[in-house]
Amino acid sequence: MKTRRSLMLIGALLVSVMLCSLSLPPQEQDRPKNLKVLPKDISHEELEAVMKGFKNALGVKCGFCHSPQKDDPKKLDFASDDNEHKATAREMMKMTKRINKKFFNGRPAMSVTCYTCHNGNKEPKTQPEEMPAK
Repeated sequence: MKTRRSLMLIGALLVSVMLCSLSLPPQEQDRPKNLKVLPKDISHEELEAVMKGFKNALGVKCGFCHSPQKDDPKKLDFASDDNEHKATAREMMKMTKRINKKFFNGRPAMSVTCYTCHNGNKEPKTQPEEMPAK
């Protein structure tokens, strides 16, 4: 009888704990730090999409703009401003925003992006490639 009562008490406690944990608000994801051009309230999914666009437009990996962490160089410190390419990327984002606002009135179908100049290269080409001789 005591064993049955103890098991029922333990079961009731477990159910209580589970119900209490379900009523807690969901844990908020870590917000990106040190955003200077992108909106501070950008979602994680939107931020990843923007970063993926940069990688594809320049044909690079994340470490091109982001510095390694000081305590673990195998991981990137996304908030750090130590890498000069990050500052350049911010200026280029501002430039394309100005161009698109002035000349394309914010129409996404007609806009300048990183790919417009970079075409998958780290550095934009300043002259067209020569055509092969026939």
